[in-house]
Amino acid sequence: MLADILGVRWPLVQAPMAGVQGVELALAVSGAGALGSLPCAMLSGPSLGEALLHIQARGLPVNLNFFCHVPAPADPLREAAWRSTLAPYFRELGLAAEASVPAVVRAPFTDTIADLIAPFKPPVISFHFGLPSDALLARVRSWGTRILSSATTVDEALWLQRRGVDAIIAQGLEAGGHRGMFLTQDTTTQLGTLALLPQVVRSVDLPVIAAGGIADAGGVAAAMALGASGVQIGTAYLLCPETATSAVHRDALQSDAARHTALTRVFSGRPARGIVNRIMRELASREAVVPAFPLASTALTPLRQAAESRGLGDFSPLWAGQNASGCKAIAAAELTRELVRGLAF
Repeated sequence: MLADILGVRWPLVQAPMAGVQGVELALAVSGAGALGSLPCAMLSGPSLGEALLHIQARGLPVNLNFFCHVPAPADPLREAAWRSTLAPYFRELGLAAEASVPAVVRAPFTDTIADLIAPFKPPVISFHFGLPSDALLARVRSWGTRILSSATTVDEALWLQRRGVDAIIAQGLEAGGHRGMFLTQDTTTQLGTLALLPQVVRSVDLPVIAAGGIADAGGVAAAMALGASGVQIGTAYLLCPETATSAVHRDALQSDAARHTALTRVFSGRPARGIVNRIMRELASREAVVPAFPLASTALTPLRQAAESRGLGDFSPLWAGQNASGCKAIAAAELTRELVRGLAF
């Protein structure tokens, strides 16, 4: 059973959500018997080490999530074109065209990170954008760690099975945040969860975790009925007090705007789903000038900070899946207990 593989009571995984959560959410979910996740790609070495010590002190299983992208090389010409595109917004907000803040690091999984986490022997590690090298995978397996990764197509699921993962997260088109796609960047290959899930289940001999559009116990039950061994849920947790979701993001999630989400490359250079806001609408036709992942966010950060200081989410990545109806401003443990009612006991 998937719960046994993950070392938890319930086969429910809290989706790692970089930028809006830390270790508190992960521990709250794990404390309720499901598997909490810690997004690690944006954590510095010292921050990750501190989080690992915190997790170790609680003695709860937590999934550590890492990216597996190849960092894009600097492209001064494309960066200049991107800043030129954003220049009118800088002027509107009274910012200097060259205004900048320290870049947010989105680091892939490396030997250096493996050295840091090796003493902790994490029970579960999940990867986004594929998998790291075979050598790194072998290191992770040597700790007794279970390995998960996201697939957005049947081909990706089969590729992950050949690489020896322990379970596959079938990430449907509805899911919020970044697509886990890695064999192609063609978003037309994406399927909705209800179409993708049964196809992946039929194609692989591994437990499949459904992700995307699942927001309540009814959605959990539907995924299980289609053959899922478990579910992964993210958006529903965004209003929980244990998250670091910004005020403008919380407001958007509780407004009619949450019913309109879309995939965009504007914020990071990779396709990700969020609530449609001003910059997504106005630059939808200009995505060709957006720098490659993860370089796009650097120039946007001053705009985001200036707008949010005025209570505006015009330039913020308001990540959310297509179904925000399950978002509740209640404790994560309470929400987890509500969600697991959809599992067949």
